Amino acid sequence: MNKTMKLVFIIVLTAVISSGLTLTWMQPETVVREKVVGQNPEFSKLYDTYSKLEQKYYLKTDKQKMIDGAITGMVQSLGDPYSTYMSAEDSKGFNETISSSFEGIGAELQEIEGQVMIVSPIKGSPAEKAGLKPKDKIVKVNGKSVKGKTVNDTVALIRGKKGTSVKVGIERGGSQELEFSITRDEIPIETVYSSVTKEKIGKIQITTFSERTAADFSKAVKDLEAKQVKGIVIDLRQNPGGLMDEAIRMSEMFIPEGKNILQVENKDGSREAYRSENKNPVTIPSVVLVDEGTASAGEIMAAALNESADIPLIGEKTFGKGTIQTAESYKDGSSVKFTIAKWLTPGGTWVHKKGIEPSEKVSLPDYAGLPFIDPSKTLKSGDASKEVKTAQAFLNALGYKVPENGLFDPGMKEAVMKYQQDHDLKPTGVIEKDTSISMLTSLQDKIKKNDTQMNRAIQDLNK
Repeated sequence: MNKTMKLVFIIVLTAVISSGLTLTWMQPETVVREKVVGQNPEFSKLYDTYSKLEQKYYLKTDKQKMIDGAITGMVQSLGDPYSTYMSAEDSKGFNETISSSFEGIGAELQEIEGQVMIVSPIKGSPAEKAGLKPKDKIVKVNGKSVKGKTVNDTVALIRGKKGTSVKVGIERGGSQELEFSITRDEIPIETVYSSVTKEKIGKIQITTFSERTAADFSKAVKDLEAKQVKGIVIDLRQNPGGLMDEAIRMSEMFIPEGKNILQVENKDGSREAYRSENKNPVTIPSVVLVDEGTASAGEIMAAALNESADIPLIGEKTFGKGTIQTAESYKDGSSVKFTIAKWLTPGGTWVHKKGIEPSEKVSLPDYAGLPFIDPSKTLKSGDASKEVKTAQAFLNALGYKVPENGLFDPGMKEAVMKYQQDHDLKPTGVIEKDTSISMLTSLQDKIKKNDTQMNRAIQDLNK
C-alpha cells in the first residue's frame, strides 16, 4: 500500500479509535483568551457566555458539565450521526472493544435522524441469539423511552455486568414493536472463523475489523492454501465494519499490484488512491457474501475485491456507510470522534446511503427473518397475541403445521406437545423458557443448514 496513515472506521459500539491522534486538554479560559487576542475573536461569545453563567447563575455551576455540554452541542450541530463527543467512560468502552472483550449484549449501533439503530449483532453474542437484526430501531431500554438519546447514552443504558439482564424494546419494519429480554455476557473480540467443506471449499467468516483481524485472516488464507482448497468463500454478512487499515491490508492480499483498493475524497474535494503493492496476490477462485448488515469497512473490502480482483458478490444489498471517522483524545480520557473524509470504491463510486448491489442477488429463506420469541414470556392455551402468532410461525418453519392466527387453540397445543416430545422436553403443551430456547436454537440450526447464500457460493465455486 502506498498509504499507511492510520484512518479509523467507526460504526458506534465497536471502539475503533486511532491511537495516533491526540489533542491536549485545555481549560476554556486559556483556549478562548488565546483565540480572542489571536485570529478568532468570534470565540469571545462562547467565552463570555461561559463566564457569565459561572459568575451570575443563581445556582452553583458544574464547570466540567458546562464544558462537556458545549463540546457536545458543537459536535451535534454538524448533523452527522458518526460524529460525537465521548466522555472518558464512553471512550474507555470504545477502546475496550478494539483489543479485548467487553460485557454487554454485543450489538453494533448507530444514530440516524435521532433514532438509534442496530447495524449488526456480533456473531455468537446475546443480541444475535436473542434475534436482534440489522436496522432494528431501539425505542426503549428497561421499559423507558430512549427517544432523543444519543448512541452513547443508549449504550450506557444497555451495557452492564455479565449475567445481568436488560430489556430492549425495538421497532422493526416501521410498525412492529417487540421487546427482548437479554442476558448480558462477555463479548469476545475473535473476528475470523475458518473451515473447509467436504467439497474442499474454504470458508472464512469475518465478523468485524479489529487490530488482529488482518493477521488472523492472512493465517486463515494461508492455511486454506496449504490444504489446497478449490475455492474460498469470504463471508462478510452481518459485518458492521471496524478499522479501515485492516480492511485495506486484507483486500490487498487478493488485488494485483497497481490496482486501486479504494479512494479517499478529502474536504477540499481532492482524492487519494490507495493502491495495491502486492506482486503475488491470492489466485484461488473466491466469492464474497454480503447482506444488509455488511457496512463501512466490510463494504470497503467487498467493493475492493469485486472491482479490483473480479471477485463476485453474492447475497443482498449492503448497508451503505461511506464516510471515514477519526478520534482525538484529551488528557482527561474523553475524546471527540468526527468524520474527516468520504471513501469511494476503486472506480470512484460513493456508496453512502445507497449500499453495494451484489453481483448475484440471493435471499435467505423467509423464516430467517422471523421475529424473536421471548423466553421470559409463557404462552398457553387460550392466549391471543402477536407473540402467539410468532410462535405459530416458528412451529410452521420447523415442520409443525398450525394456522398463523395469533390464537393458542387446541390444535396449537397439540403441535407444541409434539415438538416437545421430539426434542426431549416435558410435553406440557405450554411454551415456556426451555421450549422457547429450544425453538430458537432449532430454527437457527435450520437456517444454517439451509443457508441459500452460502450454498450458492459453494455451487458457483464448484463449477
